[in-house]
Amino acid sequence: MTHDTILIVDFGSQVTQLIARRVREAGVFSVVAPFHEAEAAFNEHRPVGVIFSGGPASTHTEGSPRAPQALIDADVPKLGICYGQMVMTTQMGGRAEADDHREFGRAEVEVVAGSPLLDGIWAPGERHTVWMSHGDRVVEPAPGFKVIARSPGAPFAILANESKRAYGLMFHPEVVHTPDGARLIEAFVRRIAGARGDWTMATFRDEAIASIRAQVGEGRVICGLSGGVDSTVTAVLLAEAIGDRLTCIFVDHGLLRQNEAADVEAMFAGRNDVIFNKVDAADLFLEALDGVSDPEAKRKTIGRLFVEVFEKEARRVNGDFLAQGTLYPDVIESVSATGGPSVTIKSHHNVGGLPERMGLKLVEPLRLLFKDEVRALGRELGLSELLVGRHPFPGPGLAIRHPGPVTREGLDVLRKADAIYIEEIRAAGLYNAIWQAFAVLLPVQTVGVMGDARTYERVLALRAVTSTDGMTADIYPFDINFLGRVAARIVNEVRGVNRVVYDVTSKPPGTIEWE
Repeated sequence: MTHDTILIVDFGSQVTQLIARRVREAGVFSVVAPFHEAEAAFNEHRPVGVIFSGGPASTHTEGSPRAPQALIDADVPKLGICYGQMVMTTQMGGRAEADDHREFGRAEVEVVAGSPLLDGIWAPGERHTVWMSHGDRVVEPAPGFKVIARSPGAPFAILANESKRAYGLMFHPEVVHTPDGARLIEAFVRRIAGARGDWTMATFRDEAIASIRAQVGEGRVICGLSGGVDSTVTAVLLAEAIGDRLTCIFVDHGLLRQNEAADVEAMFAGRNDVIFNKVDAADLFLEALDGVSDPEAKRKTIGRLFVEVFEKEARRVNGDFLAQGTLYPDVIESVSATGGPSVTIKSHHNVGGLPERMGLKLVEPLRLLFKDEVRALGRELGLSELLVGRHPFPGPGLAIRHPGPVTREGLDVLRKADAIYIEEIRAAGLYNAIWQAFAVLLPVQTVGVMGDARTYERVLALRAVTSTDGMTADIYPFDINFLGRVAARIVNEVRGVNRVVYDVTSKPPGTIEWE
């Protein structure tokens, strides 16, 4: 089945992925291409509409990004957002320039004219809250465009050329801070572009299975299992497509949560349509981590060993393909419009480089999906809500929730405390309201008193955040009575901890994980 597609041209905005997600939430398939690859993507996908993203550049600066003129001239509906509005304006004969009256954050726009884009959402004379982030602005609209809405800092907050089905928004409809933004994007893709809303996980599942069969043929696939959502959904989808020509390799590095290794084994070892190989490598990993305190050294040690162990096991299997749970954000970032060197905040744990080293071809059945869509696909495949709704868990596991040298004793303490914390969160009905929650065992000891005796034991930190994509995060505002109950249970039930604290740092400036 061929889906209607919306092409999103990326000019380097930090929230381009949110545009793609909003389009898909409207039931329409979307693809993202950097501006310098947009014409090829346009020719490949033949989209029914194009959205130009925001970006950090200024159109009046020499060498600033431009859209391929073929897209500007194409007879398809177009929507420009922030920098995208100014690109459209500039390339269609208008003018934009720097402005002393910049707008960052919430602003109010006044609707001054009607438009098919706004029908049933905003009406002339109304004022609505939006999210602005601009230092430049349009000062002369392109011929044929009229003003639909304005704000104090953006006299052309919404521009429309109805005959060309071209629209420009100075604000960001893709972010949650614009309350009606998702409805505006849906109106563009469904009403203006006429896209069918047939993008569902049921159809994706059938298409993905057909695609896997076409790619793999009679070949065999090796898949690395971690127990997380992405690798599990990848494995189950592959099993449906090729049955026992799939071999799953589960490397237990000894850094998993309580009962996690047993749960993974129970999930796959009993399936007749999957060959399941478990590798017990805890001793190897813990010996290599002995005395290692630097977070990057931990990550690199774990990543190197994982690849070595996985490769050794995989060479025992007669495989033609290696499956990876690559998601669409990874694909987008790998061809980002802004490119260039960046500071390494923390390295990531994967099996990068293995396909080439082992002569295997790569299978990435989830590479078109966002995280929330992977969860939806998991439900479509019949996986339990306990699995598909699980909070993210880092590849290096508990090693990066154990600052300082990792010890077996510390890992045991951390597992027990973390299990109590998650158990209490679930019991309070809060689990699905939280993006990620976990415990961190600190390399700090404090004085306490238990049973009239002095103690000198470890400090445990609790972390819980809300987020939509993990790029930014706010702390979850637990009731103090809840925190007190969790702390009491941990101190009473986990030997070696006499103090519990709660991390109230957002991201930024902190990261979600501690290391």
